[in-house]
Amino acid sequence: MANPVALSPEARAEALVRLGEGELDVLVVGGGVVGAGSALDAATRGLTVGLVEARDWASGTSSRSSKLIHGGLRYLEMLDFRLVAEALKERGLLLQLLAPHLVRPVPFLYPLQHRVWERPYVGAGVLLYDTMAAASGTSSGLPHHRHMLKRQALREAPALRSDALVGAIQYWDAQVDDARHTMFLARTAAAYGALAANRTRVSRFLRQGERVVGAVVTDLETGNETEVRAKQVINATGVWTDDTQAMAGTRGQFHVRASKGVHLLVPRDRIISRTGLILRTEKSVLFVIPWGRHWIIGTTDTDWTLDKAHPALSSKDVSYLLEHVNRVLVTPLAAEDVEGVYAGLRPLLSGEAAETSKLSREHLVAHPVPGLVVVAGGKYTTYRVMAKDAVDEAARGLDEKVASCVTQRVPLLGADGYPALWNSRHSLAKRSGLHVARIEHLLNRYGSLVQELLDMVETDPSLGEPLPSSDDYLRVEAVYAVTHEGARHVEDVLARRTRISIESWDRGVDAARTVAELMAPHLEWDRAHREREVDHYLKRVAAEREAQQQPDDQTADAVRLGAPDIIPVR
Repeated sequence: MANPVALSPEARAEALVRLGEGELDVLVVGGGVVGAGSALDAATRGLTVGLVEARDWASGTSSRSSKLIHGGLRYLEMLDFRLVAEALKERGLLLQLLAPHLVRPVPFLYPLQHRVWERPYVGAGVLLYDTMAAASGTSSGLPHHRHMLKRQALREAPALRSDALVGAIQYWDAQVDDARHTMFLARTAAAYGALAANRTRVSRFLRQGERVVGAVVTDLETGNETEVRAKQVINATGVWTDDTQAMAGTRGQFHVRASKGVHLLVPRDRIISRTGLILRTEKSVLFVIPWGRHWIIGTTDTDWTLDKAHPALSSKDVSYLLEHVNRVLVTPLAAEDVEGVYAGLRPLLSGEAAETSKLSREHLVAHPVPGLVVVAGGKYTTYRVMAKDAVDEAARGLDEKVASCVTQRVPLLGADGYPALWNSRHSLAKRSGLHVARIEHLLNRYGSLVQELLDMVETDPSLGEPLPSSDDYLRVEAVYAVTHEGARHVEDVLARRTRISIESWDRGVDAARTVAELMAPHLEWDRAHREREVDHYLKRVAAEREAQQQPDDQTADAVRLGAPDIIPVR
């Protein structure tokens, strides 16, 4: 088991110094799930690795997914059996071994609306789904699907209109807090020796003739530049792939097209159901996903050509989702029921399809110029396979023989010992003085690292108090986010280390000042810096709320860009 090193401010500073010393085997550019996964893959093969990210870990697509770890039931309909089989195997690995503290089972109800043909058609698909999962050897722990009569389905989901279904099929998939999972990948990579630094942007690639031999990275916090030499560079920048490739003077062998996926959060009591829902739309499917004390409703699938860092929602997006989900609900949702919203961009491999919903979720790996590997496409669930393929490709360009991938057997930090601690949660609550519900919350976010937080609360009991207007999260989590999880700004804590920015009615406005004060001593912020952090966060929320009122993508994007980044990524 790896020693649980911290992604502390001091560790980041040390990583930046060491990145400039000697030559790495692999430099990974991009701190999303594929980049962090690639760094972990390379480090666990015994390679020397650097991982740099221009913003925060998971700040792009990897914190804005549907939070599902799934095979992709709809890909069966597209006859993409290989992708589904691969994803179901990964789902099982994550649930059982790699991240049981972050990934958990979730049931979904598929309402049937046609009497004769639909049940055998959908039932055959779900049976195949479960059979493929069983064939992967990693499906234990998930219940088998079941057929339901109409009255059984309505008992399971009383929120459904009686005339919206003639029966149903229930099946199981899994969900994850994507931002925390990606951060844990980066932190686990660091535990195996990777040099990880967020808020560091690649300014340009270093070349020797045609060959890429590293990159110049700029610390966006200080402006300092470091030349990082590497035998191989992996470009894992998702929707920014084409931009990064342009810096290398190569257009690449494929292109990435961004598709916007929008999600809404509503309180759990607005939809009375013991199960998630999966609903058909004209183009795709719509999920209603249980998420703590909330439901996540999503997603859309529309082409996006505007700002990649902060894809904006418009009132049209909100109306689309509400309209579709309200078709099956007894008590319709109104715009006033929406607590939080977020939008992410899927990095789809560009093809001939006119609609992004028809583009491939497969991934591709290429070596466009010597020394530079690019990986793109794919879906969140298969990040580990993408990382393996990228590092395999990089290994071909290394002189020495490289060990094969072992990440299918490498649990993330916090996974080891988690089931035993979960069984001991009542005694943990008694010892710590925290309510057992608090302990469960912490275990499902930190796993077996929970003791690090409980030790901090024992030293300073005030850290065991909840954050303002964000009762699910404790003050200790804001401190730990800085000292152990690489958070550099208030936004990092409210939007990614916790999910306060989408789960609270005020979107974290009330908690922002308290979080800034908790972070300040660990990042040496003076009063002016604290005020700047709070002001930036309040402007971000205001811009997002105003964008939500706009009628279309163009106006929503213009309004959202009115709130600049706390650290501009130039």
